Amino acid sequence: MKFTCTKENLIKGLQITSGIASKPSNLPILSHIHINATDSGVELVSTNLEIAIKSYIRAKVENPGTFAIPAKTFLDYISLLHEEQVHIELEGAQLIVSTSTSSTKIKGCSADDYPVIPEIEETHAYTIVAEELKKAFTQVVFSVAKNEIRPELSGVYCSFFGENNPGLILASTDSYRLTEKKVSVDQGGDDFTCIVPGKTIGEFIRILGVTLSKTGAESNVRLWASENQIAMRYGDFEITSRLIAGSYPDYTQIIPTDFESTAAVPGTVLINAIKAASIFTTTGVNAVMFDIDSGSSLLRVSSVSTQTGEHTTSVDAIVVGGTNAILLNHKYVLDGLQHIGADDIEFKMNGPDAPCVFKGKERDDYVYIVMPIRQ
Repeated sequence: MKFTCTKENLIKGLQITSGIASKPSNLPILSHIHINATDSGVELVSTNLEIAIKSYIRAKVENPGTFAIPAKTFLDYISLLHEEQVHIELEGAQLIVSTSTSSTKIKGCSADDYPVIPEIEETHAYTIVAEELKKAFTQVVFSVAKNEIRPELSGVYCSFFGENNPGLILASTDSYRLTEKKVSVDQGGDDFTCIVPGKTIGEFIRILGVTLSKTGAESNVRLWASENQIAMRYGDFEITSRLIAGSYPDYTQIIPTDFESTAAVPGTVLINAIKAASIFTTTGVNAVMFDIDSGSSLLRVSSVSTQTGEHTTSVDAIVVGGTNAILLNHKYVLDGLQHIGADDIEFKMNGPDAPCVFKGKERDDYVYIVMPIRQ
């Protein structure tokens, strides 16, 4: 194997693929990146057996071949090079990396030891604007369950072209809060649902963060799936993952459609009020009271702690309905507000014991539901 490429292209490919390869594993080979040089270019591959990432880089290939190289060592070294042209050649069980002023040998292992990455049949295929999909994934992945006691809750529910759904609906919940996001789909019309692991979504967001900054936001993600696997391709990279088996709970049953009280307030003012109240909460409980006062057209955010004191902020609000109050975990509320992406927030509730809703004013593409703290 022998090829020449630019440092910029190689660094980008390694940044894309090294994320999952750098994590600890019981199988040493999984800390390696698989290099496959062909007449058409160089493919870098990493996997943790649940997720696989491929990155294609342009290169002048003199001799095709394959090799597996430790991901961290390779990336750390390439990052230190000053020259733009990098020459790579396989010599026995070592990779020779050279420039006009330096040469080093990095030990690796045969590509025959590397897991085979299966091709995913395009049973269901869709095209979505890359920037919109990245934003949508970011808005829902934070509320997946952090453990796998209920595996289906550790993933993001994806529903393509279902009932009353002209595109893609994403949802996630950890039983304490719930997010739902609606996304437009440019191409595809196949009715399909699946549960994508939260770790896969997080890795996809990370990689898009690397690639979107270099290629712009006006291109599309190609997404396709079989019954138990999913793949997403953008530009020169591709990520594949297993899907979570099982059925996602019918979360729509807990989303209220009618409300006793609604308060519309500026988002930044509400966030600052909650942050101030959070200072005066009991550690571990994180309880903050949200009180809609219809008579004064105010939303009061307050807290009490036996250790630190008490606090109240009154926020001017457009109030519809009656006076109401609810006790919420301020960390959950702030998580959602920081992802809504709207200047004005609507806070909707039905009393102290029912789930409440936060959403952008006059926007229905994203809703965030928080369960109350029982008093």
